[in-house]
Amino acid sequence: MTVLRTKRTPIAIVVAALAAAALVGCGPQDKPTSGAKPTPAASTTASPTDSASPSDSPSPSASSSTTASATPSASATTSKPPVVPAVMKQGSTGAQVRELQARLGQLNLFSRTPTGTYGSVTANAVNDFQERYGLPMTGSVSAQTWTKLRGVTKQPTHAAMYPPTTQPASAKLDPRCMTGRVLCISKTSRSLSWVINGKVQTTMDVRFGSQYTPTREGQFKVDFKSRDHVSTIYHTSMPYAMFFSGGQAVHYSSDFAARGYAGASHGCVNVRDKAAIASLFDQVKAGDKVVVYW
Repeated sequence: MTVLRTKRTPIAIVVAALAAAALVGCGPQDKPTSGAKPTPAASTTASPTDSASPSDSPSPSASSSTTASATPSASATTSKPPVVPAVMKQGSTGAQVRELQARLGQLNLFSRTPTGTYGSVTANAVNDFQERYGLPMTGSVSAQTWTKLRGVTKQPTHAAMYPPTTQPASAKLDPRCMTGRVLCISKTSRSLSWVINGKVQTTMDVRFGSQYTPTREGQFKVDFKSRDHVSTIYHTSMPYAMFFSGGQAVHYSSDFAARGYAGASHGCVNVRDKAAIASLFDQVKAGDKVVVYW
């Protein structure tokens, strides 16, 4: 008997080290950070056409009257049930999201001011509602969830859906924010407050860098502004950028608007409300104070 022996070829492992580049700009992380709840991928949501119909995969003998009765049971065990499309989900925006948030607030499941942006906080509130009423816990609002929520709450008023912009109750201003013109940024409440002489002018949700690319804490000043900035490191758009510490800046993030807190920046302070950051950009001047704190 002839014994064939295979010769194993060693695999060379090449490790490429990236030098730290002193360039301006930051971009979104490609993967969710640890501790953040990832946004469900679109590919995991099956459409009603994903479930097989009897004509999709008939057996060769399906035409026989003696085996036809067995086909439905076999199909039922192998095909996926239809999934009801979400009425709202993470990334959704608009007046209906504000209504959703206001209704969840009536049940003490959403404690923030309605923003009209469906992020991770809203998804968690929806998940809690679904658990409370025995619905499938998806974090997205299906027709079933929306019908149930409307049935156990009342129509919110315009004032409830569009309240005056105020400082979130959980956000406490750092003493350094009480004088002058300040971008007061709290990591605890994940909020940015535009403060003039101790009075909050406006507040918006923000997102920070990951544990590997953290947003620096301390007192800084706005070095310069760039309305249509593009990162020279990550080649990503950074609209309404206000730089305060090297390449770190406050700016609008379409990734934050789409994925919420499931993602992270590379050190910048991301804002997901484009209209709010556009207005703020026009008010802030170079030299204004920036305070980043817990």
